[in-house]
Amino acid sequence: MTPASGPPTVTGSASPPETRVLSGTAIAADIRQQVTADVEAFRRKHGYAPALAVLVLGPDPVFAVYVRQILRTCAGVGLEGREVRVPGRASPARVRRELAALNADAHVAGIIVQHPLPPSVPLRTVLDALEPAKDVDGVTPLNAGLVTLGYPAFAPATAQAAIEILERSGRALEGLHAVVIGRSRVVGRPVAQLLLRRHCTVTICHTRTRDLAGLTRQADVLVVAAGRPGLVTGAMLKPGAIVVDVGINVVDGRIVGDVDAASADGVAGAITPVPGGVGPVTNAVLVRHVIRAAELQAGTARRP
Repeated sequence: MTPASGPPTVTGSASPPETRVLSGTAIAADIRQQVTADVEAFRRKHGYAPALAVLVLGPDPVFAVYVRQILRTCAGVGLEGREVRVPGRASPARVRRELAALNADAHVAGIIVQHPLPPSVPLRTVLDALEPAKDVDGVTPLNAGLVTLGYPAFAPATAQAAIEILERSGRALEGLHAVVIGRSRVVGRPVAQLLLRRHCTVTICHTRTRDLAGLTRQADVLVVAAGRPGLVTGAMLKPGAIVVDVGINVVDGRIVGDVDAASADGVAGAITPVPGGVGPVTNAVLVRHVIRAAELQAGTARRP
């Protein structure tokens, strides 16, 4: 694979085209640079740095690394990052109290609740208690509904990150056939809505779709977010397709995506690596949402 600094090249008629790597590292750095400037401007005007609160329910070392990454990203752009941990068995009443306190804290511009939730806390508890204006990861019904209707709102950060990468891929999206594998409320569905907003023709598939390969071979743009390692192979791709692999899976101690990268090389026109693709951009988009939320709450910005 070649880096995404230029278009695919063909060295001879018998040689397959090289697949560009759509690295998320440079994109994330560009977003963070702008966020850093925006945070500093906010601090000068209002006298404090906005905070992102991460509510963690119970001790879950599996996601501790993810939380640390978010907090490091906050620190890197000048935001305050707060980990709010509820130890032991979290009750719905305790979660409502914690969210009510964060909702009322004027310095907290954004709140995310680490998923998956423990069995003792229904998702509805979080959706009902989280203030939509501070819902920077787009999980509340209001933000999800606004995204579906095409109005300005905070979309889930991972879905927005996939779109950010596609918009910087060097290919215009309007009129392309986009296939999305995955129907989750935080990636698949919002990605499809955001692609529709960019005038793509969108097909949503999932792991129970019949003739999945027949549909993926039609895709000019393929976004894969199914959580199945190696689900998509090079034989399932349309030559030259742009592939965004959202999957994060651990196989034999290695982190791999939902796309078999080895077989996709030379078939896809461009593809995101795993790791180093969507992940870094997701955290950068999240902190961008936080400063936008802070500006909205301070009355100094229009809706995102």
